[in-house]
Amino acid sequence: MKFKLIVLLILPVFFTFAQTHELIIQPHIRLPQDSVTSQLLIEALNGFLEAAAKPNEENTWVLESQKIETHILLDEFKDIEKSKAFSDDNFYKPYLNNVIALNENQYLIQLSYIGVKDTVSHLRAAFELIAHQMNDTFKFSSPLLRNTRNWKTTEVNNNIFHYEENINEDHVNTFGKLAAKFDEKLKVGDQVTEFYCTENLTSLLKLMGVNYRLDYNGVRKANFSSTLDNRKLIILGNDNATFQNMDEHDLWHDRLSLVISRRKVNKPIDEACAYLYGGSWGMTWEEVFNQFDEKIASNKKTDWMKIKEEPVNFGESRATHLMADYVVNALIVQSIEKEKGFEGVWQLLNCGPYEKGNGNYYSALQQLTGISKENYNKAVWKLIKEERQLP
Repeated sequence: MKFKLIVLLILPVFFTFAQTHELIIQPHIRLPQDSVTSQLLIEALNGFLEAAAKPNEENTWVLESQKIETHILLDEFKDIEKSKAFSDDNFYKPYLNNVIALNENQYLIQLSYIGVKDTVSHLRAAFELIAHQMNDTFKFSSPLLRNTRNWKTTEVNNNIFHYEENINEDHVNTFGKLAAKFDEKLKVGDQVTEFYCTENLTSLLKLMGVNYRLDYNGVRKANFSSTLDNRKLIILGNDNATFQNMDEHDLWHDRLSLVISRRKVNKPIDEACAYLYGGSWGMTWEEVFNQFDEKIASNKKTDWMKIKEEPVNFGESRATHLMADYVVNALIVQSIEKEKGFEGVWQLLNCGPYEKGNGNYYSALQQLTGISKENYNKAVWKLIKEERQLP
């Protein structure tokens, strides 16, 4: 009798959701035996998925104690229903795949986003969530903390590293010293950064609750991050299960994001700082400049203003790109910091996001250094010449 009641509850929900492109529940899905619990769970899950399209901070269905861990998963839900291939902004629909009771008040939720075209189904993504029953509703979290509950932890300054078996202590200590150096420049306060160390993108995704996503087909390495208040969470998926591959370039970006969103700063200047302070792709700043000098600056007719508008990659490939304009800006950053300290660099960083024509950039640059559009090329050649003469 109870089974029949559950089916009756499910069917109206199925048809309603199918019409509004919300959660689709097929009859074979085994929901909690208590019909009231089942209804509350589906209502809450529907609310969570609807709110997933909004800014993460506005999603009131997220478990309060695991906000930052869940926000990093919520990023993967953004625009998940859209299909460029089929020119349809609502092509992929959410399907409930499984509900598993973990204990009396927690359930593992598995769901997929699937689109159907000419009777052929297309899978976009498959997710896992933890549903936490709280009085007369449910809240949801990423399974990240549950998946790493038996991991080990080590700390250096305000940086916490989570790892499964072993970690490179030398790299952790080197990281701590360099992070402290960057934090001093950026005047970072009591920010806490947590790292989860994994081998590759597949491991990273499964850890946070993404079993599959079409967008990442063939991609092996990536790092994901999320920031909330005075905490930053970073999941490393770039051959870093033991924190073997510390990247000083990315470290600069991570520390900068603790004090300001990278979307708000001028990207060429941000990248210039990363080149200057941390090199790129395992190369030191000196090695990057020498390659730039050989491949780009060796042509005395190079137009640096044109390169600023039409980026030139002198790296070995598109994947391991090295951008000529970033090197030029690194030389400018180096000069400004020498004359005005990092406060001057900070002003240039905050001249505004990149824009076509770089009006905001040239205006701030002229105010700081006297370099204008009219004398830009001449000034860049002068900086290149000075860098060549350094020991």
